[in-house]
Amino acid sequence: MADIAALTKLIEPEAEALGLALVRVAFFGGKSDPTLQVMAERPDTRQLDISDCEALSRRISDKFDELDPIEEAYRLEVSSPGIDRPLTRVPDWKDWAGFDARVKLAAPLDGRKQFDGRIVSSDGDSVTLGVNKLGEVVVPLAQIAGAKLILTDALIKATAPLSTEGADKIQLEG
Repeated sequence: MADIAALTKLIEPEAEALGLALVRVAFFGGKSDPTLQVMAERPDTRQLDISDCEALSRRISDKFDELDPIEEAYRLEVSSPGIDRPLTRVPDWKDWAGFDARVKLAAPLDGRKQFDGRIVSSDGDSVTLGVNKLGEVVVPLAQIAGAKLILTDALIKATAPLSTEGADKIQLEG
């Protein structure tokens, strides 16, 4: 399995050169379908269009062809984090305060390994979630195994695309 920290160090400058912020680098699929997933976004819009994905994919492919950091065959997937984005960076918690998140823990906290709740605040070391029937729960960031926003009407409204021009038109090739 590839070293994610080492791959991130190779990928991050390529994303930054395009004006993109790296959201996540992960390896999925095991031996049967190994996939290197790279999520990035434009810091000013939190979005990524297909030309951004293509440009970043080309830069990563060129860099990896040169250095060959992954021994086995794999598939490269470059994408936007999407609307129900993963929360992977410390600033994500402050940026998305007021929205609902699902937080999975590496070890139980108060007998639970998962909390669904509204992000109340973050101090950089922990996040406070407002959880139904429990009230506010403080979760150390170091204990989080994975977290993502939960798709809600409020999230959809807050993350509407910058432009929907052309979305209602069908383009036929040929």
